[in-house]
Amino acid sequence: MNSEITPYASNDTKKKQVASMFNNISKTYDFLNHFLSLGIDIIWRKKAIKELLTDKPQHILDVATGTGDFAFEAIKILKPNKITGVDISEGMLEVARQKIADRNLGEVFTVQLGDSEGLHFEDNTFDAITVAFGVRNYENLEKGLSDMLRVLKPGGKVVVLEFSNPTAFPVKQAYHIYFKYLTPFFGGLFSKDKKAYSYLQESVVAFPDGQRFTDLMQKIGYKNTKHRSLTFGISAIYTGIK
Repeated sequence: MNSEITPYASNDTKKKQVASMFNNISKTYDFLNHFLSLGIDIIWRKKAIKELLTDKPQHILDVATGTGDFAFEAIKILKPNKITGVDISEGMLEVARQKIADRNLGEVFTVQLGDSEGLHFEDNTFDAITVAFGVRNYENLEKGLSDMLRVLKPGGKVVVLEFSNPTAFPVKQAYHIYFKYLTPFFGGLFSKDKKAYSYLQESVVAFPDGQRFTDLMQKIGYKNTKHRSLTFGISAIYTGIK
């Protein structure tokens, strides 16, 4: 499940291809993220993090942490004691480490190479788990969600921010044109990896968004699952409790 859509025409596993893709685009990733979303991704991140305000988590796991933007925002809003970030791309983590050093946040935020489907942590370790724009890249979505549930403390909350497919006219049509044609064009222009940005659109289309995703979360064992659409259904926030 979830492994059919891959970035490149290669015999490598989806996991290896995704790691290579993010290594390729890591230096331009932050700029392109904000540019291609017209800066709306920053607002989405803040909304997602605010889902944890009443929970006051002290130790957060940020899966698919990338260059750390979501974690930095969480530090500002939630003021946790510790955030641990994991990602399968060493290139993205290099950028994150530099940003951590520049902000002097090494005591609060640490990152390490890691895989959502085999997290190197004990059961019941984290107060909360966050994933921003990462779950659609999992090779096996169910396995990734299960392992996140394993390392979450009982009563802990997971917050997932992910792109979704708008259904209302004319947003659906405009979104399709933007994602299918303009995103790969600008992505290729700046990152020199057009295929990575074509994959972005393909992976969003293939992702089981909305009710299908909360149903999957419940099947795996998350309770009180909810989803909330953002910006005409272009992205969504999903939450669940262990």
